Amino acid sequence: MTDQDTRATAPTDLPDRPDLWTSIDDLWAWLDANRQAAGQEGVLLRMLKLSEEVGEVAEAVIGATGQNPRKGVTHTWEDVQAELCDVVITALVALRTLTPDTREVFTRHLARVTRRSLDPSGAVHLTEGPAPRAVGEAP
Repeated sequence: MTDQDTRATAPTDLPDRPDLWTSIDDLWAWLDANRQAAGQEGVLLRMLKLSEEVGEVAEAVIGATGQNPRKGVTHTWEDVQAELCDVVITALVALRTLTPDTREVFTRHLARVTRRSLDPSGAVHLTEGPAPRAVGEAP
């Protein structure tokens, strides 16, 4: 998410296994308190951060596979995993920027995608989310 050293301002009592949704809310609040741009510009910049993180995944994959002959192997698959985690975190913080109901919005959407993907006929009965979409219908 950032290469800046934040150890000096980070709380020392963070749990080893933080709750996902509490952490997303905390990260959102921290970013919101330290934002450089407000309003619509701030929202757009928060969304653009996701593209930056996806680019870092691509860079790590290229580095892990040695696809740049000038650089050779510069990353590991663990680096790719870490970058993918940054994408997920950044996406959830971006979603939190758009709605305080992040957990509910994400859970409903995950249920729809799971239902649609695992059984397009709708025979899979999940407890949350609306009915499955028609084949070819956008998410």
